[in-house]
Amino acid sequence: MPDVQFLGHACFRLRGRDGTVLCDPFNRSLGLDIGRPTAHIVTISHNHPDHNNVAAVKPLREKLFVVESPGEYEVSGIMITGVRTYHDKERGAERGYNTVYVIHLDEVVFCHLGDLGHELTQAQLEAIGNVDVLFVPVGGGETIGPAEAINVISQIEPRIVVPMHYALAQLSFDQPLLPLERFTTEMGLKELTAEDKLTLNASQLTAEREETRLVVLRPILG
Repeated sequence: MPDVQFLGHACFRLRGRDGTVLCDPFNRSLGLDIGRPTAHIVTISHNHPDHNNVAAVKPLREKLFVVESPGEYEVSGIMITGVRTYHDKERGAERGYNTVYVIHLDEVVFCHLGDLGHELTQAQLEAIGNVDVLFVPVGGGETIGPAEAINVISQIEPRIVVPMHYALAQLSFDQPLLPLERFTTEMGLKELTAEDKLTLNASQLTAEREETRLVVLRPILG
């Protein structure tokens, strides 16, 4: 039964019996303090300070395994596939590349979209495959905004959606992000209770209704 914690911005910690994966750790220049999270594996979607602070992560083994480019990786039974995408709508001409990661942990498939800047092509969707839990940017700015996020969710059709990369009180950005409420309103949801942790069960996911479920996680900072 893997569990998920939100460390703020676009950073998540996935913990299962095979190990712990940390996605997109951020730098303090963001206005948030990530502290010293522990992990076996770190994934980096792109080389920007709000997504690439590997130095902040404390290894759970002798050496931290860092994944920062497209390809297929296997670490202690954890399968990771990196899919090349772009940080903008101009095939990277404005902000460069972005890597989407598909992470197979304890029979649950996670997908972290990083700073995705566009809707996905058919080839990218095929490379991503079936997804149980999708971490999707929703705050606009240098990524997709609420309406595009909903379109990407419809493309991938995950069982659970966890929003990320939206405005937080301490967050310092040159280009302010939209609040989470803009996305939830676009989704037609008026009230949502934030959770401290998402605990998953593969058999429960298989049995769940076909409708995608939205889960908002409370950021655990420092």
